[in-house]
Amino acid sequence: MSIAPIKQNAEQKMQQSVESFKGNLTKIRTGRANPGLLDTVQVDYYGSMVPISQVANVSLLDARTISVSPWEKAMGAKIEKAIRDSDLGLNPASQGDLIRVPMPAMTEERRKELTKVVRNEGEHAKVSIRNLRRDANDSIKKLVKDKLASEDDERRSQEEIQKFTDRFIAEVDKLVFGKEADIMAV
Repeated sequence: MSIAPIKQNAEQKMQQSVESFKGNLTKIRTGRANPGLLDTVQVDYYGSMVPISQVANVSLLDARTISVSPWEKAMGAKIEKAIRDSDLGLNPASQGDLIRVPMPAMTEERRKELTKVVRNEGEHAKVSIRNLRRDANDSIKKLVKDKLASEDDERRSQEEIQKFTDRFIAEVDKLVFGKEADIMAV
């Protein structure tokens, strides 16, 4: 194995870590409604558990209300129960075929708790990026030790990997800052 695939693999995995972090951020509730909030909620569809998006149309009615339109009438009650039983703290209400999911206003204390959760998730993402950097650098050091690469190549590669790391960590910091601003906005 040469240095180029190691760097490329490290960069791809760092990007995946950032994407995973973005996914985790969508699950953290802000004061505003976001259809992605219900992505993790599973509903019983004829014996198998599937995401709500596979049995209903999920959209926004307004800034504080998510609407869920089941494709089958029989699914309405099951979807409503799944949302209520989820750990999101939401209380859906049926209006005929439409299920309205109002977003409750958050207290200042809850907002501060959520910013801590966001920072913690951000720190986990940064740790995983740094671990990927360490693994890539160790792989390159092994190539040098096995005389498959020169020390100059090692130093250059480590600098490039550090640039990837810095870029992805800055992206995580930016995402954390943006999410905290969303949470603290009243």
